[in-house]
Amino acid sequence: MKNIILSVLLFFSFNSLWAQNCNCSDNFRYLTNRITKNYVGFKDKITIKNQQQFQKFTDSLQKIADRSNAYKCLNLGREWLAFFKDKHISFGMEFDKLNPDSVRHFFSMEEKTSWTENVFKSYLAQNKESIDSIEGIWNFGIYEVGIIKDIKPNQFIGFILKADSIRWMPQQIKFKLIKKDSQFQTMFFNGGDHSEQHPILLKNGDTLNFGIFGKWIKSPKNKQQTLQPITVNNSAPSFIILDQKTSLIKLPSFNSKYKTQIDSLILKNKSQLDRTEHLILDVRDNSGGSTKCFEKLLPYLYTNPIKVDGGVVLATDDNIRDCYEIDYPNISKQSKIEMKNDVKKLRAHLGEHYLLYKEYRIKFSKVLKNPSRVSIIINENTASSAELFLLRAEQSKKVVLYGSNTSGAVDYGETVLIKLPCNFYSLSYPASKSLHSVKRPLDNVGITPNVKIASDTTNWVEFVRTYLFK
Repeated sequence: MKNIILSVLLFFSFNSLWAQNCNCSDNFRYLTNRITKNYVGFKDKITIKNQQQFQKFTDSLQKIADRSNAYKCLNLGREWLAFFKDKHISFGMEFDKLNPDSVRHFFSMEEKTSWTENVFKSYLAQNKESIDSIEGIWNFGIYEVGIIKDIKPNQFIGFILKADSIRWMPQQIKFKLIKKDSQFQTMFFNGGDHSEQHPILLKNGDTLNFGIFGKWIKSPKNKQQTLQPITVNNSAPSFIILDQKTSLIKLPSFNSKYKTQIDSLILKNKSQLDRTEHLILDVRDNSGGSTKCFEKLLPYLYTNPIKVDGGVVLATDDNIRDCYEIDYPNISKQSKIEMKNDVKKLRAHLGEHYLLYKEYRIKFSKVLKNPSRVSIIINENTASSAELFLLRAEQSKKVVLYGSNTSGAVDYGETVLIKLPCNFYSLSYPASKSLHSVKRPLDNVGITPNVKIASDTTNWVEFVRTYLFK
């Protein structure tokens, strides 16, 4: 009887999908057409050298889409979009549009382990003296995973013990790790929608830091710990006095909703900043947002006029309607007026890569005595508008960049977000291109730090605070 009910639920769920034009053939064709006509980087990525290869690739996937059901389009679409290697392009599912049983069915064939929760806990108890330090139960938010040594040498699997029971079910493999010279590296990490990701892993004791995919905390040994919610990394800015000479500002996000908080933080700590000789700015894992979020910081970095490169927008009806004519809730009245003027200019230059943003220079009346030294900590998850901040900051004689190469997601920006004909699918892609990319392309390369910090360094802030120039 239970199986009959499930079949009925899936039947009605599938029918509702088809009612909104969810056949894979049409949706995949819509996806490829939308990107071909509206993605600002299309002509940069598809050249005479690879055009024939790209067309064969597209045709081959379209043939598969022609005979596939709606759910198959997720992987097909991602496979096609991966050709562009643009971190501002994404294709996903809005799971709230689907019946939970449909979601479970969709991911039911994902890779699983044979380990069950009870057998795994028994293994931990019986081998507590000999297991690797990474083996055990780890928590992040609603997730509880077990990490255990795989059958392959020096490899470990992280599998679900508890999760949302919709997208993720017990025994499904969340990630795989490999151990090299006592250091752990990510082989792959499956996101919330099962998309394969490859974040850098930093292990510090009983914490596994997967960057934007969270910090996973190990459960105490020999305890049957009840799953407790773990707060996801706070994206709000913070100000910390490290010593008499050094202050730290953490900037996890430049999302426009944090602009007021960032501005207030700087104003509130003005007197401290005026006597801070060494200012450390931590923009690790800052995936960007609005360039207006860092405007109040620039006077503290400034030593000479700052050049800001211009940018072009691919002015199509689709891009203008779905990106520049939207009433964004978190922007100022002045910004809304500016966007209306931008729309008029773009409408007057349909079909062009229109120079909407002209090059300019930022000038301040004086160079502040303090801070006399500004250190900025960056990593591979520093992206988009956070990288634009670095392009301004690195022009200062006060500034030194520390860490690892940034994401390389700064050449293209201003993402358009749309739904496909089957409205549980969502697509985002960039409509603008920065002109710095002509002379200094950073796509998938990123900004290189002046001083590299080894990945096994546990405290990057302390490394920077105590670093002495040779």
